[in-house]
Amino acid sequence: MSESPAAALLEVLDLEERSTDLYVGRTPSSPLQRVFGGQVAAQALTAATRTVPDGRGVHSLHSYFLRPGDPHEELRYEVDRIREGRSFSTRRVVGRQTRKGEDVAVFALTADFTAGEAPVVEHSLPMPQVPPAESLPGIDEVSAAHPGRATGARAFARVVEQRFLEDPFDPAPKTPPHTQSHTWFRVTGRLPDDPGVHAADPGQPRRQQCQVRHERQRGGGWGGEHVGASLDHAVWFHRPVRADQWFLYETDSPAAASGRAMNLGQIWAADGTHVATVAQEGLIRSLDG
Repeated sequence: MSESPAAALLEVLDLEERSTDLYVGRTPSSPLQRVFGGQVAAQALTAATRTVPDGRGVHSLHSYFLRPGDPHEELRYEVDRIREGRSFSTRRVVGRQTRKGEDVAVFALTADFTAGEAPVVEHSLPMPQVPPAESLPGIDEVSAAHPGRATGARAFARVVEQRFLEDPFDPAPKTPPHTQSHTWFRVTGRLPDDPGVHAADPGQPRRQQCQVRHERQRGGGWGGEHVGASLDHAVWFHRPVRADQWFLYETDSPAAASGRAMNLGQIWAADGTHVATVAQEGLIRSLDG
């Protein structure tokens, strides 16, 4: 019997500790046979988390995608314990692979962890009024109208469920200031209560959901005239979130220029709690360029 999607995710996050502050991760097989940015970021964050004292959770991370990952080579994560304070711990992680006999960096992450502080002031963005996840179509329903275009999305959806407010392959054109897109996500199956596992969920922010505003205005969607790649990625965790329960992800692109698109995201738990803010810059190129 095949393993559950949640178990498959946990296996990806189950790093081998090869030596002090050196961890090794594996790349799961997929129809696209590529290393997804979310996988590398999640594994790097997991490596950093393993070196932090108990009781300190991640509150922010900043990362750069330096080179495409090779799915046939192991990923090694070197952790640098650059700060250990009374309330905060900071870690730098470099993901490396061997290419033609040379050790090269493919990913770099800096993450900060905190034991928490007593609340002084609190405020947050209200969750948009959208239909509940259970009432919306998933990848099977939306891909039925687009044969042959959903291979990658189906592979991703096996582990992370999505529910769509609009057809991601053919969204309606949008004009400022209402250019946001919304999608519900959750990991398929039950995850353990470890907060580090939920923070490392690679099904959270992803470039495919961060479409540039130009394409939204024309109504372009997945598999359109452009191809993209993540350049950098940052997340600020405001409050804990369970990745195996529905959370709403809102994305928008305030600017695109010189072949790069800036994307911002907000994440809410299903009960309306604002749990995270995301920023990501992506490389955008024409398919015929």
